[in-house]
Amino acid sequence: MSLTASQIRAFSPGATAYKRADERGLYLEIFPNGSKLWRLKYYVGGIEKRIALGAWPEVSLQAARLERDELRLRIAKGEDPALTRKKNKATAKISAANTFESVAREYIENKMVGEGRAEATLLKARWFLDLLKPAIGHMPISDVDPQMMLAPLKKLEARGNRETAKKCRSFASRVFRYGAATGRCTTDPTAILKGALLTPQARHYAAILEPEKLGELLRAIDAFECYPITKLALKVAPHIFVRPGEMRHGEWQEIDFEKAIWTIPAGKMKARRTHAVPLSRQVLELLTELKAITGGQGYIFPAFHTRLRPMSENTINSSFRRMGYSKDDMTAHGFRSTASTLLNESGLWHPDAIERALAHGDSNAIRGTYNRGQYWDERVKMAQWWSDYLDDLRAGKAAN
Repeated sequence: MSLTASQIRAFSPGATAYKRADERGLYLEIFPNGSKLWRLKYYVGGIEKRIALGAWPEVSLQAARLERDELRLRIAKGEDPALTRKKNKATAKISAANTFESVAREYIENKMVGEGRAEATLLKARWFLDLLKPAIGHMPISDVDPQMMLAPLKKLEARGNRETAKKCRSFASRVFRYGAATGRCTTDPTAILKGALLTPQARHYAAILEPEKLGELLRAIDAFECYPITKLALKVAPHIFVRPGEMRHGEWQEIDFEKAIWTIPAGKMKARRTHAVPLSRQVLELLTELKAITGGQGYIFPAFHTRLRPMSENTINSSFRRMGYSKDDMTAHGFRSTASTLLNESGLWHPDAIERALAHGDSNAIRGTYNRGQYWDERVKMAQWWSDYLDDLRAGKAAN
């Protein structure tokens, strides 16, 4: 005999759970705590099985019967609903563990860290992930399609961050390729988005290119009052041609005072190649002064509050602002343009030697290795000439 709604409401909990049958395998189980759960009893291969259909009154009598009828049709076709439900739960659990965010973090922490990528590169990768997380971070990586991927990139683009949008797309592409290689997805939905993004505008770092103005800047650095390590960083930066991030992440163990060489590991270089920097007499004197302050362990230019982290990427630029130089006047990265321009204008040095000093990569690895050896002696002389030239400008001597 089938149940009625009034009967269901009237069922009271007992000392133990008990059942009340409806029809065609559907029944209601009443528990001592008062809860009432719908279940369906069915047979697969002669074996009795049961599956829960939800709790009353959230699942009404009519809804429970409809669910029962749908399940019985699937059972008649040879399906085991309980087994299907277990498989679906397992799949959902796996998908939840394979979200874009989880795969991206695995890519960063396992692959990128394992490959020895520079800390600055890791920080940028984590930043790109933070930008993408609100839109696709929670989604199973296999479910992300091109339109879903395009939405956060277009938001960045709308804010004027074209370069960031481009780099986020590139980062996401690497994550999807890693996901495909490890069996978490099958395609890279960013592959067809290249043409959908606006081309980033060329970025030029502000730099002082006139010798007289460079001399003024060097004198301003001498007169600038700040934290001693910051002051020495400002003094060293014009003499060497490394990128600001490479300078900030430099460690004392990379400096050979006897040979006057700073060897930067490949993991810290943009071109992923070890880069040797010849050090002039002036730079060695500044580093010796700095070593007496820091103790010569860990980072050459440590952060203000802890020696376990490098100097902030904003320290030198912030110092320029305090000295009265705007972001359109000079930047930390601008010292590279300054050196490149004035060294080339001097006519004293081979252009390839200058390029090698700036660690601009050569697409031909064999040629790059050959050039590094070929121009080393010239680079050593050029480094000393450049430091002497800066001293002359600082002293107000006329530039030739």
